[in-house]
Amino acid sequence: MSTRTPPRLPDSARLGELADQLWTHVAAGDEYTATEVVLRALDDGIDPESVLLDVIAAVQDKVGEEWAANRISVAREHAATSINERAVAALALHPAARTTPHQGRITVACVDGEWHALPARLVAEVLKLRGWQVDYLGAQVPAPHLISHLHTTKADSVALSSSIATRLPTAHAAITACQAVGVPVLVGGAAFGPEGRYAQLLGAQAWAPDARTAADRLAEGPLPLPRADHQPIDDLPHLTDQEYTMVVRNSDSLVRTVFLALQDAFPAMRAYDALQRERTAEDLAHIVEFLATSLYIDDEDLFTWFIDWTAKILQARGVPAQSLPPALNLFARELKDFPRASHTLQRGIDALTTDHSTTTGTPHDTAPRTPPGHGRHRRHGPHRNHR
Repeated sequence: MSTRTPPRLPDSARLGELADQLWTHVAAGDEYTATEVVLRALDDGIDPESVLLDVIAAVQDKVGEEWAANRISVAREHAATSINERAVAALALHPAARTTPHQGRITVACVDGEWHALPARLVAEVLKLRGWQVDYLGAQVPAPHLISHLHTTKADSVALSSSIATRLPTAHAAITACQAVGVPVLVGGAAFGPEGRYAQLLGAQAWAPDARTAADRLAEGPLPLPRADHQPIDDLPHLTDQEYTMVVRNSDSLVRTVFLALQDAFPAMRAYDALQRERTAEDLAHIVEFLATSLYIDDEDLFTWFIDWTAKILQARGVPAQSLPPALNLFARELKDFPRASHTLQRGIDALTTDHSTTTGTPHDTAPRTPPGHGRHRRHGPHRNHR
């Protein structure tokens, strides 16, 4: 048993000061001084969990906000995230963060295709601080490898993280695979929607909005074991209409068809350079991804939320939101024989008309000045940290 002095819980003002200091050095790309801020706080006796979640994670949230507002580039965002990851690693090695495991064993992983590993890393470190033996597997773990690991370690539970909603079908596969070998699953991350609405839909035993809540839930007692008679199709009976399958199967041809149609609608696209054409194709592919995911979970709100978010990102980069409806209309034309897809696309168009007609400066019945992809950087969609 450790005899060290228990860490003290600082007030919110002190944590805010530390977060401001860390942000200054993270924004400047100064990893050494940024790490020193974290280690000095631990040396001063501040609770490691507070440093993780109220300082490092708070700064990472600010990184995402600054990118969304177009105040930092993708490159600077990646650099800042890397510095925060190194700060977490330094904290984990500090004597103040060393705890002898006395709880059960937990596997923490990101679902396959999920590259945003920092949220899962924060969960893993908090669970270690709470006395769990943690196997942290990192970003994008294929389900077969996850299951092989569970067979080897006999973990009590799995904590799965996903920040991007388009990974929900993959998350469902991972949840189902874990349950098939008798291991209950707790999920977290922005992918699972407001209040974790998609966690229950996909059959997870528990959902947590942040690392503290995840640790608290696991401390309450074992997660319920999966039902032996559970069948994944029982969760999503709407998939029998095959719309999701057909959209995914034909996604490449959909993007090509709409891309060519946009060139006819916007002759200026013919003058695009290779990078602009690539970005346009990426934008169209993201629309198809979110449409397919909305069909998978049968929730049109997910698609309209994505379209609204995309419009705001475009506006922050000087591209009018009216660049989106033409693409959505073209997709609707190609998918006219798919009722759920057509209705979802129309909901997206309606959301743009309602939410952005007063902010773009041009009525929606006026021809847009630029199609999707014109002169901007995009990532794979919005995400937040699992704090």
